[in-house]
Amino acid sequence: MAEGSVSVAEVESSFQKFAVHGDTKATGKEMSGKNFAKICKDCQISDGKNVTSTDVDIVFSKVKAKSARVITFEQFNQALTELAPKRFKGKDKQEALQQVYGLIAGKQPANMGVTKVAKAAAVDRLTDATKYTGSHKERFDDSGKGKGKAGREDIPDTSGYVAAYKGSGTYDDKVKEA
Repeated sequence: MAEGSVSVAEVESSFQKFAVHGDTKATGKEMSGKNFAKICKDCQISDGKNVTSTDVDIVFSKVKAKSARVITFEQFNQALTELAPKRFKGKDKQEALQQVYGLIAGKQPANMGVTKVAKAAAVDRLTDATKYTGSHKERFDDSGKGKGKAGREDIPDTSGYVAAYKGSGTYDDKVKEA
């Protein structure tokens, strides 16, 4: 590893930031192929001419272990050593590697093109339970909290032989009178 204008510790810090990006279970010690492609794209290592996304994928497959799906920081350095001469043509390997380190140092994942939550008045109207009408109104109480199963289903009246009989409970009265 070449020690020069950029320290390896700065590159390792960026490696860890990109390694945990988008993965809640990641520790930062190993990087997936998706995150390796992201670091190459965000730091302009892959420029689309000299180094393409296909080159990045091939180099990742070359440096990782056969059955592994991730690479360590040492394997990451091997991948950069292979990509550097392609990215900076006409320079020796160490000088090209230092320029690649310069591209990576201090960077972190960019959230470009990430979908934001829409805060539109239409969404607020659709989710406001006080404006519901008809049978949907019965599913919520006055505070807007859902009633659960009691609000979703008609609970059948199983009190008599004929369901929903209006004169239920009057039989005993009629028998006593007679």
